[in-house]
Amino acid sequence: MHIAVLWLGLLLTVAGCATRPESNTAARRPFDFQADTFSYTNELVWEYRLEGTEVITTKREPPPTYTHHCFVMVRAARQFFDHARFDPALPRSTNYQTIVRAVLSRSPRKESPDRDKVVVPGYANLRAFSRDHAALLKAQCGSAWQSYFQRGHWRMVFPLSRSHQKQTATDLIADLQEHRPPIVHIVRFPSLAINHVLLLHAAETVEDEVRFQAYDPNYPQAPTTLTFREKDRRFFLPANDYFPQGGRVDVYPVFTGTLY
Repeated sequence: MHIAVLWLGLLLTVAGCATRPESNTAARRPFDFQADTFSYTNELVWEYRLEGTEVITTKREPPPTYTHHCFVMVRAARQFFDHARFDPALPRSTNYQTIVRAVLSRSPRKESPDRDKVVVPGYANLRAFSRDHAALLKAQCGSAWQSYFQRGHWRMVFPLSRSHQKQTATDLIADLQEHRPPIVHIVRFPSLAINHVLLLHAAETVEDEVRFQAYDPNYPQAPTTLTFREKDRRFFLPANDYFPQGGRVDVYPVFTGTLY
């Protein structure tokens, strides 16, 4: 029993040191929501509505065709941000599949120097490219099962204390100041009320709140706001189509290191 406790303590200690990726010499620019996100949507399987305090679900009709891809979509968005360079002045390619595969074969936990980035010719940004090549990107970005078996999922089963959430908010702000957009897992474990992922791209402090702007693959039209309240030392997500009750959520970064 004592050995198990020691191993658990060691694991959590190491995990706490693995929440931020190592920096490198790659030149960074701010993440631009209108340029660096996909134009298409991770569709919802269910329709959610709130009746009193109970969430009622019904299957959407007609059934959606592209679902459960939130993790692979935000991972791919950051891979394009870190590893691709769009050049609209170049003629368009006849083999974008090879180009997309080259980008997605690189690590979502590191950045490429500008000189080594994969050039995507004929387009100004990912948003424009994904409008014309949605089917290709959907086929190459990864399968839905990868959203269920992301290696950082183990972390949600351990408590996320108020002090942990405060430190998480501090680390996320630091990442954004370095133009390193973090990907965060949003949960309420052991409740199954929410199990989702966002890519944060900006933050502002308003009184005692930090308001993070996020790319939510369920809503490609405009940023989502994830709020950290200093007095509560907790994160909050507003009510939406898949989280109709809104409220407190637990947050931790993924795609950051060995354990996540």
